[in-house]
Amino acid sequence: MYQEQKTPLCEPFTADQIKDGERCELSEGHRIYCLPAGDRHSRHNLSGGTLIDTDPDVEWAGVDTGFTPKSNTLRAPDIAVAPPPAEEGEWVPGAPLLAVEYADKGQNETDLKVKIRELLAAGTRFIWVARLTGPQRVEVHTRDRPMRVLSATDFLEAPGILRNPVRVQALFDRREAHRVTLRNLLQREGYEDLEAVLREGKAEGLIEGKAKGLIEGKAEGLIQGALEARIEAIFSTLAVRAIEVDTET
Repeated sequence: MYQEQKTPLCEPFTADQIKDGERCELSEGHRIYCLPAGDRHSRHNLSGGTLIDTDPDVEWAGVDTGFTPKSNTLRAPDIAVAPPPAEEGEWVPGAPLLAVEYADKGQNETDLKVKIRELLAAGTRFIWVARLTGPQRVEVHTRDRPMRVLSATDFLEAPGILRNPVRVQALFDRREAHRVTLRNLLQREGYEDLEAVLREGKAEGLIEGKAKGLIEGKAEGLIQGALEARIEAIFSTLAVRAIEVDTET
């Protein structure tokens, strides 16, 4: 979440006191105001969310979805993958399986660390923090091992959540994100990739072409045979009537 800062409120809050659309999260009852995303942050939220949402094994994904692991905690990752919620229009109980955060300039690092700790403690298996400043890189946070940093050419994996590994570059580069999204959509339709679609198209075209050629060949042969038979019958009739036919006729 872009640019977070705690607001000086003394009274602790619970998640049910926060309404949909309010720009805040809760950490142990304390409100954390969340500013709107800038152009770069919002573009990455859209492309990154789309490529993750279209993964063939993802049943549900959301952007800025509020999760409530506890009554006094409300966290909204930039992108989240979770089982389909039981109710629509409500905060989602528990925590997402996978959370993605885009960290741009102005990111409150202290609150980000708290958010990561709270989500992991609540059951989130993977948290990917994509850094929009400096070299393209993603920090991978899990409960059972130290934080790892992957560069643009590395692959992110979330076994049991995503079917396909995600190249780090795809979380930053719009064109690469579109390529991954296309592959995911094709796999949802039963094709491994675009090459599989092209191969099937060529095979169908070959079969259709052969069938069409066979039908057209038979039809042409029948027409030609009928024409020759008719000409032969005409000549036979003329011969019976003793009518001579020369080349000019």
